[in-house]
Amino acid sequence: MVDIGYFAICLALAAGGYAVFASLLGAHRHHEGLIRSGENAALVLCGLYTVAALCLWYAIFTKDFQVQYVAENTSRSQPMQYVLASLWGGQSGSILFWGWVLAIYTGATILLNRHRYRALMPYAVAVLSVSCVFFAILSVFAADPFIRLPFTPQDGNGLNPILQHPYMAIHPPLLYFGMVGMTVPFAFGIAALIAGQLDNTWLRAMRRWLLIPWMFLGGGLLLGGKWAYVELGWGGYWGWDPVENASLMPWLAATALLHSVMIQERKGMLKVWNMVLLFFTFFMTIFGTFLTRSGIISSVHAFAQSNVGDYFVVYLVLITVGSAILLLRRLPDLKAENHLESFASRESAFLLNNWILLALLFAVLWGTMFPVISEALTDEKITVGAPFFNQVSIPMGLVLLFLTGAGPLFAWRRTSQESFRRNFGVPALWAIVTLVAMVLFGVRDFYALVSLTLCGFVTGSILLEFARGIAARRRTSAESVLRACYTLLTKSRRRYGGYLVHASMLMLFIGFTGTAFTVDREVVLSKGESAAIGAYTITFQSLAFGDDDTKSVSAAALTLERGDSFLATLVPQRHFYKRAQQNTTEVAIYSRWFEDFYIIFVGSAEDNASTKFQIYINPLVGCVWWGAGLFVLSSLWTMWPSARDRRMARLDRESSQADTWEPTLAPS
Repeated sequence: MVDIGYFAICLALAAGGYAVFASLLGAHRHHEGLIRSGENAALVLCGLYTVAALCLWYAIFTKDFQVQYVAENTSRSQPMQYVLASLWGGQSGSILFWGWVLAIYTGATILLNRHRYRALMPYAVAVLSVSCVFFAILSVFAADPFIRLPFTPQDGNGLNPILQHPYMAIHPPLLYFGMVGMTVPFAFGIAALIAGQLDNTWLRAMRRWLLIPWMFLGGGLLLGGKWAYVELGWGGYWGWDPVENASLMPWLAATALLHSVMIQERKGMLKVWNMVLLFFTFFMTIFGTFLTRSGIISSVHAFAQSNVGDYFVVYLVLITVGSAILLLRRLPDLKAENHLESFASRESAFLLNNWILLALLFAVLWGTMFPVISEALTDEKITVGAPFFNQVSIPMGLVLLFLTGAGPLFAWRRTSQESFRRNFGVPALWAIVTLVAMVLFGVRDFYALVSLTLCGFVTGSILLEFARGIAARRRTSAESVLRACYTLLTKSRRRYGGYLVHASMLMLFIGFTGTAFTVDREVVLSKGESAAIGAYTITFQSLAFGDDDTKSVSAAALTLERGDSFLATLVPQRHFYKRAQQNTTEVAIYSRWFEDFYIIFVGSAEDNASTKFQIYINPLVGCVWWGAGLFVLSSLWTMWPSARDRRMARLDRESSQADTWEPTLAPS
């Protein structure tokens, strides 16, 4: 099976090369047979990648420790769910998994567009196949997951202990499907430039392929925050770790692109800007992968230093140069059809949104790369911590929060004074009421007051848009309120689904604001001793120890009370994994509607007479997790095809069938 897997990757490399050649030659000669042959070769590539991935999984499940990757990333005692995650737990396996996901995206793109966008498809298939070829080259020459050891170990090292958590069976694949999926819209953008079809056709072709990875990437980031919250034991869910930043940056770029393409669709503006944003989004996915796999940054979940970084540098240069050349050639064809008429317009709001998102992206990029740059220039690595990122991101985040509510209130082209008063009156009233309420509740932190006031403004904006839409539906169809709301969400998925996505961002910002009120205490307790933390009282009851072949466990039992009410018995733990010689923290959390009581077992004295605990009271953190769930559901709702989408797809198929190149014979 191992030999079959390696042979499948080699064949995938050959199939990808043929797919590129046949697609480009077929497009050049207008030869439909060659174009279909290139598509079929890409489908074969997808099948071969699937065979290779399944063969590596087979080696992992059967504990074939003669395979180096299996010996390094799994063990006989490893639970089955983490054996599954071993496929992407190491360097070479993760690169194979990346290539497999990319091949799946390639196959899905071909199958769903067999009769659509026929002028774009050969070039899109060629670009996708080039990307597949690149990752196949990595798997064959730089990070071969099928390398055999000259001997067979009795057992393997096992997966990194901090990765042995149920969320880690979901979080990395979500990020992979997000990062990898950005290749598809990039491929359609390149195809549009090569084919010279620079109307809105390519936007329709790539829009849903942009939404899907954007949703996966956002969901993966939020699930990674949940994993960090419950597993790493530092009391938070986002630490501006370089690997976190590497995934955040392409998501920010894609968010900017999603907003600006609406201006191009509606007004025929920002055509060059959107192409640049599209290329930059894809560039950041590859650059982020380079950061985490080259070994140039330090992180709790980055990969060790390896020679794959050189391959990524070459690939990044080719992407940059090739995209720039194509864009420069087509600049005359990308002239805007309209121009910005007023700063008080929805176009201006979206453009400002773009600038703030990119400013935040570059601030994150600078903070992430500064240690690398400082070490290269001064031989001294100067680290950039969370205070820097918070200092620059909080003001930008507040501006983005304001634009989330204000953007839909502006009219296209120009907003009159009367329209401005009518649209902004209700949200402004919500903001004032929220501000007064927060002051009465004793909130004095400046950024927290601004954030919660803006959350009130956004809430008023979203409710106003739904209220107007429902009222309009009821005037024309006499529907009930609930029926009218459902009709709006069904018939105008992009608009009202987008408002639901904004509502999820609102919930996330409320959760983020809760960090301003976090209580952080360190206590040392003896058995039977109590401590008051905020409105809570904890009592240390007992300490217990356990040991087996894989790990040693220390656990403390504490009772949690609020006033005279008993709430729970919390059992924070520390695990020591013998094979990896690594400690992990298993926190205990008691969750209420508006806050979490979060306790970490730091350690005990040598005679076990006293034990140290780190305690956090995290207000509003539940809004982050509820917001994450709403983000995924609303994104799915927004991208689900509406009746109008299906009608446009039918027209695209009919147009493509009318324009399909007739099969021709190559000259003898």
